[in-house]
Amino acid sequence: MKESTFTINHRLKSFMYAFNGIKVLLKEEPNFIIHFILALLAVIISWVLQVSTWEWVAVIFCIAIVWVVEAINTVVENMADFVCPEKNEKIKRIKDVSAAAVLISAIAAMIVGLIIFLPKILLMVV
Repeated sequence: MKESTFTINHRLKSFMYAFNGIKVLLKEEPNFIIHFILALLAVIISWVLQVSTWEWVAVIFCIAIVWVVEAINTVVENMADFVCPEKNEKIKRIKDVSAAAVLISAIAAMIVGLIIFLPKILLMVV
């Protein structure tokens, strides 16, 4: 039987690796930075419009989904480039589908944002 290697130090290191990954995304991925800025905007708008608890849940969930899919897309693209640095039609398809996943999640998040924010904004204007 393998001995358990659970230690607080190991857990702290795993968090440091994860935070380093976030730092890499913010430093090296322009699309992640765009998603990060739009997420901050969504949080500010949510706060200003005083959205309900469940609306906050939807906003936060959408932000997390877009960030996660963008991170996975970055992994897919980096792995594909590592495995096959030269141009390859199959790798291009893989990267295109991965990018499509980000686009789909971002469109869904935008629709959720419109459903939550638009009625509140229209009430302020009228």
